[in-house]
Parts: sequence; structure tokens; C-alpha cells
Amino acid sequence: MSETKGSAATRAKNKYNAANYDRLYPYAPKGRKAVYEAAAAKAGVSLNDYILTAIEEKIERDKYDSGK
Repeated sequence: MSETKGSAATRAKNKYNAANYDRLYPYAPKGRKAVYEAAAAKAGVSLNDYILTAIEEKIERDKYDSGK
């Protein structure tokens, strides 16, 4: 077996993700990650889905807020 980094399946997934997704790197104050994870778990979704839904809801609200 040759010395390559990761399996073929992992390399294929990484290639797909790089072509189809943008990466975000949000920073949160210490201790808040656990709060966000608990809220996502309570909602029955992944932390990623929870964050993306929150962002999309904020964008939608701001579109109609004439005060901003």
C-alpha cells in the first residue's frame, strides 16, 4: 500500500466539499460553544444547521426592517 494522505474515499469527499461548499470560521467567546451546541441539540439539528438557519433568519428579518 502506498503512503498517501488519507483514503481514496476521504480524498473524494474532501474534493467534493471543496468544490461545493465555502468554509466559515466564526469565533465565539469562551463557553458559548457549549451553549450553541445545547441549543442545536434541543432543536434536533446539527450545530452547522442551527448556525446557518440563524444566519438565514437574520438576513430575512433585516430585508424588511426599514429602521436599519
